[in-house]
Amino acid sequence: MAKLLVPLVMLGAVAGSHRCPPRCLCPAAAPNPTLLCARTGLLAVPPTLDRAAVELRLADNFIGAVGRSDFANMSSLVHLTLSRNGLRRLAPGAFADLRALRALHLDGNRLPALSGAQLRGLASLRHLILANNQLAAIEPAAFAAFAATVEDLDLSHNNLPALPWEAVAGMASLATLTLDHNLLERVPAGAVARLPRLARLDLTANRLRALPPVPGPPGPSLAAGGNPLHCNCELLWLRRLARPGRLESCASPPPLAGRLLWAVPEEELACRAPAIAGAAADPAAVLEGQPLRLGCAAAGDPPPALHWLGPDGRLVQNGSRRAVGADGSLELRVATLGDHGAFTCVASNAAGEAAARVQVAVLPLPVPRGDGDGEGEAGPGPSDMARAGGNESRAAAGERRVVAAELTGSSARIRWLPQRHLPGIRMFQIQYNSSLDDSLVYRWVPAGAGAAFWGVLGGAGRSFVLRDLAAGRHYDLCVSALYAEGAAALPTPRALGCVRFATPGEAPACAALPRPHFLGGTVIIVIGAAIAASVLVFILILTARYKAAAAARRPPAAVASVCSQTNGTH
Repeated sequence: MAKLLVPLVMLGAVAGSHRCPPRCLCPAAAPNPTLLCARTGLLAVPPTLDRAAVELRLADNFIGAVGRSDFANMSSLVHLTLSRNGLRRLAPGAFADLRALRALHLDGNRLPALSGAQLRGLASLRHLILANNQLAAIEPAAFAAFAATVEDLDLSHNNLPALPWEAVAGMASLATLTLDHNLLERVPAGAVARLPRLARLDLTANRLRALPPVPGPPGPSLAAGGNPLHCNCELLWLRRLARPGRLESCASPPPLAGRLLWAVPEEELACRAPAIAGAAADPAAVLEGQPLRLGCAAAGDPPPALHWLGPDGRLVQNGSRRAVGADGSLELRVATLGDHGAFTCVASNAAGEAAARVQVAVLPLPVPRGDGDGEGEAGPGPSDMARAGGNESRAAAGERRVVAAELTGSSARIRWLPQRHLPGIRMFQIQYNSSLDDSLVYRWVPAGAGAAFWGVLGGAGRSFVLRDLAAGRHYDLCVSALYAEGAAALPTPRALGCVRFATPGEAPACAALPRPHFLGGTVIIVIGAAIAASVLVFILILTARYKAAAAARRPPAAVASVCSQTNGTH
C-alpha cells in the first residue's frame, strides 16, 4: 500500500556526488548539506544517508528504534531532529559518532528511561529536548558526556518522580532547565545554587510541597505554580519574591489552603518547633549479641528530621551494625556492651529542636557453670570488654566466655569456652568490625577446627587467630555457635559472647638503625663507584689490547752489515 508523502519546505543542500535517500528531499541551494525526511512515512533511519550532512530532520515519521550504526560516521552532523516518531528504544552508543552535534530533538516519543550508554559521545551537545516522552527514570551517567557544554535541557511532560540532581548540578553552562508537568516531589537544598549560569527554571505542575531557596536577586526566573505547596516559614523567601499575577498557591495548612502565595501576609507563614511524642527501646534490655530497636516519634511544622546520639555522645551513622530507618527509628543489629547506656533522639526543623533520652540495658552473656561434664545452667558472667592486652581475668566471677589474647598490630587470638550444653554444633561464626570501618567481617570456623585449650571451668575451649587486622584500631567482636537438634534440622545461631579489644600501634623505629635517606644515599654511592670502576677496567682492557695489536702489526727492523777491520782482517 502506497504511503502518503507530504511535501515540506526544505533548507540546505546535499553534495551532488551523494544520492538522495528515497522519500527524502535534498535541495542543492544552501551552503550546508541538509536532509529533510520529515512526514515521509519512514519506518527506520534510511541506510543511504549522506554521511557528510550537517542537518538531518526525521520528525513525524514512524521510527520506533535507533540502532548503533544508523548515524555512524556522521561526524559533521550539527542538528538532528527525531521528534514525534513514537521512538521507544535507543541502542547504546547510537549517537557515539556525532561528536559535533549541538542540538538533539527527541521530544514527542515514548522513551521509558535513559541510561548512561544511550547518549554517549555527544561531547559538543548544547540543546537536549526530551519533552513529551514517558521517562520514569534517568541514570546519573546519562548526562556525563555533555555535562560541561549543555545549555538547554528540557524534560517537561514526563513521568519523573526524581531527577539525578548531582549530575544536573554539575552542568556549569546550563541556562534553561525545564521540568514542568512531572512527578517531582523534592528539590535538594543547594542543587539550584550550584548552577551559576541558570537563567530560567520551570517546576510548574509537579508534586513539590517545599522549595529550597534559589540564589538571588538577581537569580533565575522561577515558575512553580501548580504544586501543592505547604506554606510555612520555609517559603518566606518565595513570598518576598512573589508579585501579583504569579500562580504559586498554598495547599496546606488548612487555614491557607487555596490562597495564592503572594496574597498571604508574611506573619501567617509560621513554623512550629518540634515536640517528641515518645521514644522507647524494644526490648528495653537484651543480652549482648542480640538485636534491639529504638523508636522515636516527633511532630512539628515542617516535619522534623530525626537523628540519634550514642551513649558516648557521638552521632550514630548507618553501618552494618547500626541502621537509622526512614521513620527515624534506630536498629542495633548486634548489641554490644558499648551500647549500654542512654541514647538520645534529637528532632530538629527550621523552628528549633527537641531531645529525648532512651535507656538501653545490654547484659553480658552468662558464664556456664556446672559439674565436670560441662552441664548446668549459667549464671551472670563478667563483662566481655577486653583491654588491649587481652589477659584480664576475674577469678571471683569465673572465666569469661570470649577473650582476645596475644594481640599484635595485625593479629589476635580469639578464645571462647566449650559449649557442650549446645548439642549438634556445626560451626562457629566470628563477626567483627573496626572503629574506622563499620562494615562487618565474618569468619566461619568448623566445630572441629581451630586450636583447643583447657578452660578453668572444665572442658576444652576453642581458639582462632584473626589476621589482617589494622594496627592502632578498636574492634568489636562477637562469637556465635550454629547448632542443629537433628540431622535434617536447620542450623540455629546462638550468641556465645562479645569482646572489645584494640590492636597496638606501630612500634617506633629503633634509633640505632640508619635513617632511610642515609641508606638511600649510601646505596647510590656504592652503585656509582661500582659503575665507575667497571668503566675504568673496561678502558684499561681496551688500551692493553690496542697496544698489543699495534705491536703485532709493526714490521721487523733491518739488520745492517757491520764490517770491522782489525789488523787487516774482516
